[in-house]
Amino acid sequence: MGTNANRLLLHSTVTKYSALAMDIEFANAAGFDGIEVTSNKLVNYLDAGYSEAELQGLLQNIQVPAIGFITDLERQGIDEVPLLKEAEQLFHLAKLVGAKGVQVLTGPINVQAVLDFKEKRSSRFYAGLLGTCEQEQIALTAKNLAKLADIAKNYDLLLYFEALAWTPLNTVAKQLAVLDSAERDNVKLVIDYWHYYASGDGPEAIAKLNKEVIFGVHICDSLPFEGGVPNEEVLRNVSTGKGVLDLREWTDAVKSTGYTGWWSCELFAKKDQQANSFRVAAQLKTLMDDLVLGVR
Repeated sequence: MGTNANRLLLHSTVTKYSALAMDIEFANAAGFDGIEVTSNKLVNYLDAGYSEAELQGLLQNIQVPAIGFITDLERQGIDEVPLLKEAEQLFHLAKLVGAKGVQVLTGPINVQAVLDFKEKRSSRFYAGLLGTCEQEQIALTAKNLAKLADIAKNYDLLLYFEALAWTPLNTVAKQLAVLDSAERDNVKLVIDYWHYYASGDGPEAIAKLNKEVIFGVHICDSLPFEGGVPNEEVLRNVSTGKGVLDLREWTDAVKSTGYTGWWSCELFAKKDQQANSFRVAAQLKTLMDDLVLGVR
């Protein structure tokens, strides 16, 4: 187990089909410092009939620095009502399990909405701010981000912001513009290698960041992206370390900023998600030990 510096976390996507109790077993067996858990794992545990006290007890001996996620951050009008409700529920869970941050994502979360928009087709999916100018997208997204940040502050939480690669505000520059416009001190970025790569940003963009704006890092990989609208389900269906990203270059770029917070291993490789999670978690931990800690 590590210290508070450069903590290595097992992400829920690695163990997509397992129960929360097993995620803890996988993380402990592999030697991770904690877990970055998706809210559905927490909700499923409670929905099964366990109490909030039992949830706290289950997680009392493992670090949970961050949980995800709130989707379609930019929702407006009547869509904003469920956004605020979802946020309150997730903030409650985050506080309950001792997390420090909650992930917020730009939309539309369903890539088909973007594909339909590009092809000028009507779509049955939520389209977010597609079709509005960039200035308005930034302003409206920042407005919602500020509103959620103010609510999160009541729970002593911060938000870690991620613009999905197929959504309008996908580049580092646009994300920083949103943060600047939101003007909240409890909002930071999560550095996700795949989303940055598929948005056209490389390690050099990360290296220019102020370490104080980074809350966490998602180490992940990709298949080759030839342009167009990036499809996560296709491009991320690869074992970490087996794709086209130079993971050491990306990790070194983060480290060059002076960042020493937590690092998590997102995984969308379908074969790995159906494999022995003890083995997959151990392999990812070994890879992260090498990349982040220089331990081989």
